[in-house]
Amino acid sequence: MFSEFLDHHPLSALLIGAIDLGFPPSEDRAAWEGISPDDRRELEELIAQYKTVPYPMRLASGFMAFVTDGSRQADEQPYFLRRRKLCAAALAACLSEDEPLGDVADGLWCVMEETSWVISAHNINPIPGAPAPKERPLPDPEAPYVDLFAAQTAMILSLVRHLLKRRLDEITPLLCGRIEREIRRRVLKPFMETDDFWWMGVRRQDLNNWTPWILSNVMLSACLLPMEKGNLSSLLDRGCRMLDRWLSCVPEDGGCDEGAGYWNMAGGALLDCLELLESITGGKMTFWEVPKVQNILRFPLSAEIGNGWFLNFADCDARPFLSGERLQLAGERLKDEALSALGGRCRGTLSGQLSDTPHFSRLLRMLFHHPAATAGSYQKQDVWLPDSQVRVVCRDGMTLCCKGGHNGESHNHNDVGSFMLYVDGEPQIVDAGNMTYTAKTFSGDRYSLWNVRSAYHNLPMIGGQEQQPGPSFAAGEVRCLPNGLSLSLEKAYGEEAGIRSYRRTLELNDQGLTVDDDLVLDESTPVSWVLMLRNAPAFDGRTMTSGRIRMDVPEGLSYSAEELPIQDARMARSFPGSIFRVVLTAAPSSKYNMVWTIKRRNPSA
Repeated sequence: MFSEFLDHHPLSALLIGAIDLGFPPSEDRAAWEGISPDDRRELEELIAQYKTVPYPMRLASGFMAFVTDGSRQADEQPYFLRRRKLCAAALAACLSEDEPLGDVADGLWCVMEETSWVISAHNINPIPGAPAPKERPLPDPEAPYVDLFAAQTAMILSLVRHLLKRRLDEITPLLCGRIEREIRRRVLKPFMETDDFWWMGVRRQDLNNWTPWILSNVMLSACLLPMEKGNLSSLLDRGCRMLDRWLSCVPEDGGCDEGAGYWNMAGGALLDCLELLESITGGKMTFWEVPKVQNILRFPLSAEIGNGWFLNFADCDARPFLSGERLQLAGERLKDEALSALGGRCRGTLSGQLSDTPHFSRLLRMLFHHPAATAGSYQKQDVWLPDSQVRVVCRDGMTLCCKGGHNGESHNHNDVGSFMLYVDGEPQIVDAGNMTYTAKTFSGDRYSLWNVRSAYHNLPMIGGQEQQPGPSFAAGEVRCLPNGLSLSLEKAYGEEAGIRSYRRTLELNDQGLTVDDDLVLDESTPVSWVLMLRNAPAFDGRTMTSGRIRMDVPEGLSYSAEELPIQDARMARSFPGSIFRVVLTAAPSSKYNMVWTIKRRNPSA
């Protein structure tokens, strides 16, 4: 898409020179004094939160903790706190020209004195021949790597320079001069001089959110710094061709296999790039009519369930943080009122833009972009994403979410054929979702984590065998049905499971959800079906109730239940308290035709 356009329209001929990217500098008093009273109040609360907090030390021991004990937080907590405090200090200086710049200067100095802008978990560029993390527990300052947060740091520093350059130069021009040099040395120069970074799509082609997220920040930083037109056009052209490599990995239906929570960094970052390219070319470079772009930007609308819940296959939170302002802008660009309305429901707070990884540009865009209110009530529609093999069906207040796909997806969970069920917008049968990242999360030990194993998804274990990771472990013969999904699952399990054939059919109608598993095995083997429930189950003979659902347990199945207290802070944001794992076990057989229906529970029953 980008490459084809640029082959016929060189960027050097399209750049229009001085541009307004929508970030008013502090001397634009009309803009800063014109923000709404509510936004000003929230900014003042944010500033006060960090005012008395000192910039923390970033220690070698904290960085090496990722290797020594698997902790990411030992490095990430001081790393991100430094950047949040710097953003808050810059905002304070923009709100009032009488605000001293000591905190801004200190924050800039802290960050620019860091040996590396890469977080400890990203210290190794994962390409063939790369050293193991234990072989390189600290960063090499002579070989800067550009990861997600080196690029994001460049964005933060370039924005601080842009907002406060006049006042910083009054202290000393050395501050802004050093910002420029450090961004060029640590980010822009390596970006232009190597093809080795895995997310560029040259050494590896299995790209994910890293590519658009990094590019959105690299390209913005370059546009905010002084740069010759030829150099800027070369950098942007290079970035656009990397975006094409990422787009080739995205299915035509726009589905994000990392989940709706990663849209911020994937589709939302693509939106950042598209908006930037449109601005710097005076509207000559636009791609809003491209169907694949539209599908990517609309994906969160497909994934929304309601009441703040989203389908959360893979490493996605069931209640993710979504950049509502970006969704509103996407709705404006696509003239899609439903998408704009979703953005309004997810708009969130200014401080929320800094609460995870500090996305300073998103905070500023939210502060100065005020879309028109979009009317209309929310009504979830059925969804079928044929390339992603994700199906959503809504009937009589019940919502079924189910998937095919394969077990080599980005941020994969072994969950081919799994499903979720919501009743009246509340989770009943769930996917536990994501946990706080540690060294195990993206290592060879990933599938020792319970939340990614198929044994903790709504799937059967066959003779104790679970689904296996890898792209060859996939759904087959996937068929979208008027009320659900039908697919074969024998390839999702290893040969040890001894499956000749396995077809699962999931259908939701006004009477409830029917799960039909037709299973033929090589030999007589016990099979156990797992259900992950949000609410504690109760059994009365052959009837199980849980929250707003009830199910008659088929004859011949024994059952057990265990409570899983949610002790991980990230998972607890979606599922505080506990979730419950029910196991329904059949006596050994070589053939099973197991059918059960899960119905809405009568509250008075």
